[in-house]
Amino acid sequence: MDVVVLIGRILFVLLFLGSGVNHLTQSQAMAGYASHRGVPAARAAVVVSGIVMLVGALMVLLGIWADLGALLLLIFLVPTAVLMHAFWRESDAQARQSEQIQFMKDVALAGAALALFAFFAHVDGLGLTITDPLFSLG
Repeated sequence: MDVVVLIGRILFVLLFLGSGVNHLTQSQAMAGYASHRGVPAARAAVVVSGIVMLVGALMVLLGIWADLGALLLLIFLVPTAVLMHAFWRESDAQARQSEQIQFMKDVALAGAALALFAFFAHVDGLGLTITDPLFSLG
């Protein structure tokens, strides 16, 4: 079971590791897009979100307070869905559909991050982690 959980953790964080690196290495271009979407202090938001993604993903991957790492990813995903993929503001049908898909992807990943948080904070003796969870749900 420990190996299955580890494989799930690896698969879950792949997206965040790649995106986090892109946020930090392509922050100027991403800041332009974020600014276009109405994000205040876009350059700082891109850099901070890149750091949050990388730290959260590495925590989940390595099992270092993985529950906190899952919360960091949740904290990144919810505002990103609302600010960056506000499909309800789009008048063009194709742009609306594209943004709605991205919004729903972020919401689904937020649900997975919340479930991982609860899993890590509730299950004793996960194995294949470096630290125990920071939080305890029972």
